[in-house]
Parts: sequence; C-alpha cells; structure tokens
Amino acid sequence: MAAGPPRRTGQRLKRPAALWLIPLAVVAPRLIALLHERGAITAAFTDKGDDFALTFVRHGTYGFIPGQPSAYTQPLYGFFLVPLYWILGRHWLVVGLAQIAVALGVAWLVYAIGKRIADERVALVAALLTTVHPYLVWHDVHMNREILDQLLAAALVLLALAVDRRPTLLGAGALGAVLGLAVLGNARLILLPLVVGAWLSWRRPRILAALGVMLAAFALVLAPWVVRNRVSVGCFAVTTDGRALWKANNPATYGVLARGGWIDDVPKLPNSGYTPQEARDHWLQTGQVWHIDECGQMRRFQHLALRFVLDHPGEKAKLAGQATVMLWQPSVRTTEGRPNQGGALDTLRRTAEPAFMLVLYALGAVGLFLVPRRFAALVVALLAYQWVVATLFAGDTRYRAPWDFLIALCAATALVRLWERVRA
Repeated sequence: MAAGPPRRTGQRLKRPAALWLIPLAVVAPRLIALLHERGAITAAFTDKGDDFALTFVRHGTYGFIPGQPSAYTQPLYGFFLVPLYWILGRHWLVVGLAQIAVALGVAWLVYAIGKRIADERVALVAALLTTVHPYLVWHDVHMNREILDQLLAAALVLLALAVDRRPTLLGAGALGAVLGLAVLGNARLILLPLVVGAWLSWRRPRILAALGVMLAAFALVLAPWVVRNRVSVGCFAVTTDGRALWKANNPATYGVLARGGWIDDVPKLPNSGYTPQEARDHWLQTGQVWHIDECGQMRRFQHLALRFVLDHPGEKAKLAGQATVMLWQPSVRTTEGRPNQGGALDTLRRTAEPAFMLVLYALGAVGLFLVPRRFAALVVALLAYQWVVATLFAGDTRYRAPWDFLIALCAATALVRLWERVRA
C-alpha cells in the first residue's frame, strides 16, 4: 500500500461538472425505477419500520399494536418515515422521493471523501460509481432500512478521516453520534465504535481524549432508545428480535438458504409462542390483542443460537462459509416465491449487477494499493467487520451494498491513475 500524502491527479476538475453530473446520475435512473415500481413501493416487501411508523402516526404508539410499545426492530428507519407520513401521508411518491434525496446525500458524501483522500477527479468518479450501482438504483426507491445504513456509513467515514487529520472534541462527538445513529439503524454495527476507535488509535496514541468523547456521544445517542425499551418493553435492548439470530443459526438454516430460501423460511420452533408480527396480524383480523413477552423471547432465542454454535461448530463453519459467498458474490441472490420470478428483474440481477461488481472488485483491489495507507487500512477494517458479522448472522447483497462505496473510492483512484497513464 502506498504511503505518504495522496498524489494530485491531473488538472483541477471544474466544479460545475460535479454540480450537475452527480445529481443527474443519482436522480434520473432512480426516478425511472420509482415510476416503474410505483405499485409495489408501499404494497410489497415493506420494512417493519413502516408498520411502526403507521401505528405511531395514527395512535401515538411506536410498535405494531396501539397501546403496546415494541422494540421488535431497529428504530431509525421507522422514525425516518414518521414525519413523512405525518406531514405528507403514506404514498409511494413521498417515500420514493425522500429516499432518492438520501441517495443524493450519499453521493455528495462520497464526493467529499474522495476530495479528502485524493482530488476532485477521483471524488467525481467515486461518486458516480457509487450511485450507478445497478442494485442500489433499484433498492434505493423501495422501503428498506439499508438506505440509511449507507448514508450513515459514508458520514462516519468522512468524520473519521476528519478526526484522524485533526482530532477535535467536536469532531469526535459528531463521529460518536453518527455511530450511535448507525446502530439504531442496524444493530449489527454495535461493535463498530471499537473498530473505528482502534483505527484512530493506530499510530496516534495521544487521541485518547477524542476517543472518550466519541464513545460518550455514542452512548448518549443510544441511551434514550435503550432506556425506553427497559421502561416500556421490559429490557435493555436495541432490538428484541432475537428470533432473527436463531433463524440464522440453527440446523435447518443451511438447507433453506442452499435451496434459494431466506432465513424467514426456516421452520418455526414448536411451542415458541407468537411473534409481535403474528400478534399484529391476529389483532387486525379479530381485534383481539395478544400480549407478547418480547424480552423473554429474545433471551430464549439468543440462548438457542448460542447453544447451536457451541454444540455444532462444524455446522456453524458451513454456515459461515455460505454467508461469505452470499455476502461477496457479484450477482444478486434470487430467492424463491417472489413476484415476477424469472422476469426482466431477474435477468438484470444475473447480468448487469455481476458485470458491474466484477469490474468494481477488480479496480478496487488495484486501487487499495494506490490510496493513502491509512485510508486503505480503514477500508479493510470496515469491510472485514461486515464480513465477520455476516458469518455470525447471515450474508446477503443488501448487507454489503451500503458499504460498496468504499470499494468505489479505491476503484476510482485506480481508474484515474489508469487514465493518466493512457494519456501519457
């Protein structure tokens, strides 16, 4: 990996080019996808945050059922939807345009990161590679919490670079707050502050005060939600969906995933009780309310998942290998039982996405040795964290895609260097 300050590549890029190219590359394809998918945006495969947001707007309860608070999902995406539903109503255009705006924010953050590690030319190419990602063009307009994962991932990388360059307490506090929001959007990131803190400490042993502020801000952002769950639900937790961990770690998981299913298709454990979602469905059909012990279920399924790992290490190793393939494979995994299975969307998943990702992987591998050494170390640390988490839970394109901008930044550096050599 190349050490020293980043090399300035070529002439300075004219700022107006970035001002119109980036919004055009973000908005145009996503508007086309949004108009094509308008009938499915609020009707199919909606996130649990959608149910929570609707209940909150209509009844003032953040959960599935009025008067019964729940912590069965990470809260951030639901709170993102709440003001949209409250002010503008639940409509495919409202959700789609809001998420396109988030995607535009991601592109500008990647552009800012590119300028910090190299120059405006690399920044523009990286922003364009990030935003024309075929999978994200489709995924960004549908209801999914990963849209916020990507925004916060780019923000925390930019802030980490800023703190690394000048470790101010204000910058460290902002970084900690963004890390806290990232965990509220995705509980898998709960240990990410340790990774970022270790990277900041590398060759900078006098950064302890900034690290303390970062961790304090991280805890401060998490505290209201975690305490709310203790008071209203019964336990300290970011999410009580321990069943998801068990569905990713039990004897039936490997076979279900191998034949094209998803962890939601894992057979239900006998006498495991009703989930909060099942209680919601029962309430909608009958008007009767079942009170679910979310905390008790969480502890039980966490225990079962742990026992599986300890009692069946060989089977867990197979699941870890399967998760690795599912996380890093260039094509989008197609599962059974989907609408329009075998149609044009599946064709794009089998052609456009793998073609794009294979090129991005190749350029990213080369660019990893061309970007500044400390940034390369950060890229490796963050992607390795996602890999480890996938082996513990489950792997899928939607878990990797929010972090693909890191590969795009390395790939952009390689492309610009290659272009310079061709011109020379």
